[in-house]
Amino acid sequence: MSGYFLVDVASTLTLEQARAVCDGTLAAGREAGLLPLTVAVLDSGANLVHFQREDGCGTVRGDIAIGKAAAALGMGIPSRTIRDRLKDRPAFQSAIAAASDGRFIPVPGGVLILNAAGQAVGAVGVSGDASDRDEFAAIAGIKSAGLSPNPPEPADNWQDASL
Repeated sequence: MSGYFLVDVASTLTLEQARAVCDGTLAAGREAGLLPLTVAVLDSGANLVHFQREDGCGTVRGDIAIGKAAAALGMGIPSRTIRDRLKDRPAFQSAIAAASDGRFIPVPGGVLILNAAGQAVGAVGVSGDASDRDEFAAIAGIKSAGLSPNPPEPADNWQDASL
């Protein structure tokens, strides 16, 4: 195999960072008394870097968490913003869902992870409680890992959200 050698592939988000985001997200959820959460952290290429599911989560929560994170990455905006912008455009939402093979969940809980330069290096998706509560936990988890979330703060009334 002359001329061939193994090289490291650069990552936008390290496994250590992704684990820290997951751990911080779950800790925030427990502290706030949220229902059991599922957390998926994707890198900027929408590759799953880390995934955790608390006991008691429904079986589809993982797919929802990945879909929230993938929606944020795919559109380049948080999934809360996607919901707000597309609420009166169901045909467009359906088209995006079809184009993304169903990896498009346009509700809060998909939060972009930004580096120091403000570039998206990944996203976290959370599912398990009301969407605004999921988003709260994601934002807290990103901050606890020393990274910046977009959106930077949860919705004003996140604590009042219900399923």
